[in-house]
Amino acid sequence: MVSELLNKVSSREARVGIVGLGYVGLPLAIEFTNAGFHVLGLDIDPGKTEMLSRSESYIKHIPSEVLVKLNSTGRFTATTDFSRSAECDAVIICVPTPLTRHREPDMSYIESTAGKLSPYLRKGQLFSLESTTFPGTTAEVLMPILEKSTGLKAGKDYYLAYSPEREDPNNKDFSTSTIPKVVGADDPDSLALAKAYYDTVICRTVPVSSAATAEATKLLENIFRSVNIAMVNELKMIFTKMGIDIWEVIEAAKTKPFGYMPFYPGPGLGGHCIPIDPFYLTWKAREFEATTRFIELAGEINTQMPHYVIERTMEAFNCMKIVMNGSRILIVGLAYKKNVDDLRESPSFKLWELFEERGAQVSYYDPYCPKVPKIREHMKFFGKTSIDIANSDMFDAVVISTAHDSVDHEALARLGRCVIDTRNALPGVEAVIRA
Repeated sequence: MVSELLNKVSSREARVGIVGLGYVGLPLAIEFTNAGFHVLGLDIDPGKTEMLSRSESYIKHIPSEVLVKLNSTGRFTATTDFSRSAECDAVIICVPTPLTRHREPDMSYIESTAGKLSPYLRKGQLFSLESTTFPGTTAEVLMPILEKSTGLKAGKDYYLAYSPEREDPNNKDFSTSTIPKVVGADDPDSLALAKAYYDTVICRTVPVSSAATAEATKLLENIFRSVNIAMVNELKMIFTKMGIDIWEVIEAAKTKPFGYMPFYPGPGLGGHCIPIDPFYLTWKAREFEATTRFIELAGEINTQMPHYVIERTMEAFNCMKIVMNGSRILIVGLAYKKNVDDLRESPSFKLWELFEERGAQVSYYDPYCPKVPKIREHMKFFGKTSIDIANSDMFDAVVISTAHDSVDHEALARLGRCVIDTRNALPGVEAVIRA
């Protein structure tokens, strides 16, 4: 059976299903379609599937022209009908894995998706999970739900793998197809089949010995970043007290051609990976009576950075004899990083909340996010709109939280009695307060 399936992959006769058409799933669907496969995009949001059918993009760095080309192939269909997953030879799951309010893994999206797919599981299908999660999720969470109502067994009747997503939205140097992809499975047939699929669209696949190893690889990548960002955030606070500019220090340090990799401070962590993934391992480690001191310390430092920005703003206000209660504050940049419209886990929302808790009147400016969409954790901001710079009044503080390349930060700085720059968007400007 495996050889027949491999032949279907090679000849592009296999049909590929992508579950979750967001920042990970949609680019992957585009790659598989462009590679000659018939692709079925599955999502629970009818708004997304309807927009895709009209070739309208809801992700800023994926232009509508790309979707026009996608639909013109006749090989891509978007639907909310999960029964159609039975048509697919491979089903790739790209759904969110957030944290609960208690910073524990929220498996509800994976569990719900598995429950929707399970009734239509058939022999010979491959299922690949791409959602970032703790080691053991594929075998302990996904597999039992898939098999519950069918009696089929992974590695024998159907195939199961894990391949962590490595998307970096709007990265000009790397895209879905040019980023090497780790693939892991718990039996050789599942691994061979998953590798064959990804080999058709990815520059290089990196097979590992198990699904848990692949799950752990993704966590290592993002824990590495979290710990190093925490270190440089802590150094920023220390060097500020010493009157030393952390940004100048970093620029000097990175001239060393070996043994150093630059990381940059900011107002907190954002995105779908770094603020969340380390806590997945922290949670799983408790099962083995293991502690994760580095991870937890990094998490403490990074989650405190918005509070540090508030403190720096209040220090500036004290010097100018401004009271925070009733002050007017402009947050520049809602997206979690520059040049994208991705708002997931953005520290800008935490800043917004903290300023409002202290009585400030907060506005924002972000050309990538003209209106705040529905975000589960921040529903009170839904519908708020970006200011019109040309017709804006003065603010007591302009807080640069995200520095988009297209934004004239010098012009925005002129709208504030003081400027709190968390991203070094205005290097060398003496009046700017680094935070």
